[in-house]
Amino acid sequence: MKLSLATQTTIARLSFVMTRKGRLLLVRCSNCGKCCEKTEMELSSKDIERLEETGYRREEFAVVDDSVTRLRNVEGWCYFYSVADKKCRVYGKRPLGCYLYPVVYLVNKGAVVDELCPMGQTISERELRTKGKILDRLLKKINNERKRK
Repeated sequence: MKLSLATQTTIARLSFVMTRKGRLLLVRCSNCGKCCEKTEMELSSKDIERLEETGYRREEFAVVDDSVTRLRNVEGWCYFYSVADKKCRVYGKRPLGCYLYPVVYLVNKGAVVDELCPMGQTISERELRTKGKILDRLLKKINNERKRK
């Protein structure tokens, strides 16, 4: 399967995000699914493009609410989450915000570790700062994309 240049660039960028100075910045996941329950994950145009390249249509997995494109929930779960298997069907192509979880942005607080994640304590201060910076850039990008619509 040939990947588009945009997807190759995104993967390269995500690989850099996930490895920094030789250390993996991956959350140690318990597969509880709390991050996929009633998700409000915002999507960038790159996230949408990457998900569409997997064969899904935007209308299937995304909703637009107040000019913000988000992942769709089906019966209270992210469209891509398999409750039976307790895993994401597009894990390797998931949105950047999902890669960064459990680091989330709270108004008036900035980047924090989501208290709903049972593995949140595995995130070091360094990881929080690094992922927080990436999350800040992502949210600015999404906001700029929204303004152009």
